[in-house]
Amino acid sequence: MFKRLALTSCALAACGLPLAAAAWEPTKPVEFVVPAGTGGGADQMARFIQGVVAKNKLMPQPIVVVNKSGGAGAEGFLDVKGDKGNPHKIVITLSNLFTTPLATAVPFNWRDMTPVSMLALDQFVLWVNAESAWKTPKDFFDALKAGPDKAIKMGGTGSKQEDQIISVLLEKAAGKKMTYIPFKGGGDVAVQLVGKHIDATVNNPIEAESHWRSGKLRPLCVFDKVKMPYNDKLTATQSWGDIPTCPSAGIPVDYLMLRGIFMPPGVTPEQQKYYVDLMAKVRALPEWKEFMAKGAFNQTALTGKDYFDWLARTEQMHRTLMKDAGFLAK
Repeated sequence: MFKRLALTSCALAACGLPLAAAAWEPTKPVEFVVPAGTGGGADQMARFIQGVVAKNKLMPQPIVVVNKSGGAGAEGFLDVKGDKGNPHKIVITLSNLFTTPLATAVPFNWRDMTPVSMLALDQFVLWVNAESAWKTPKDFFDALKAGPDKAIKMGGTGSKQEDQIISVLLEKAAGKKMTYIPFKGGGDVAVQLVGKHIDATVNNPIEAESHWRSGKLRPLCVFDKVKMPYNDKLTATQSWGDIPTCPSAGIPVDYLMLRGIFMPPGVTPEQQKYYVDLMAKVRALPEWKEFMAKGAFNQTALTGKDYFDWLARTEQMHRTLMKDAGFLAK
């Protein structure tokens, strides 16, 4: 009886018994790499996640957002690839995950990192200045088809990336060329359109939403086969759901972009699971639902094998698009 009492009253570790291993969690600040410029969709999502994680105390350590946009995002991807086994670094990805290595032959592939989760898919909207003569998508497309080559100035983020891919798809559908002008980030692109330095853009909704609310920009159509499912009015007369799809308006172009999370290679399954669970907690927040509605995101989310398989399919799709556009590295 005495031995039994002594065993229960002593500290387990002091009695030589093994302690259950604690679940892994960060022990220092986590660097959140954005392989794109400030103000764009990836940057806004990363900073939103940084804020809600801190506000809701979802992590014992802070998140530090770092933009590494050089080389169309190659700077950020190579940094994460080269930091093998570091569980205190994550990266938010967009379609330059596929387009940058295909266009530049930089020694990087998405398989060089550890997939965590797809948070959402992002839409692209055809935007013009609110004072533009183009009131409908048909107005724009007719002007593109009828005008001389290079007459319309299309602004976008980077070269040989998703914005220019969509621009090339528009050109092929119309049989006419545009003048494509690259900028560093989606925020810059929207500002250039507000200032009438370009004629149109294919920005993500969240990159131009504030300018639409203020009456400076006009959305013509969304590059998707279905309308956006958000019906709360953002302006006096329109919601995201009121914007027609480009295909329904006679523009046969549709394209969605990844918003996903990866880690460096060589991390443990427990470390990977920590961030899978963290992102699931973020997605369950009411603030996330508001953020999704504000930016009119497609709320598809994937993890594990489903995410891996989606990445493999989408990489091949981009290889085909880039080849058709003449964007593959020689």
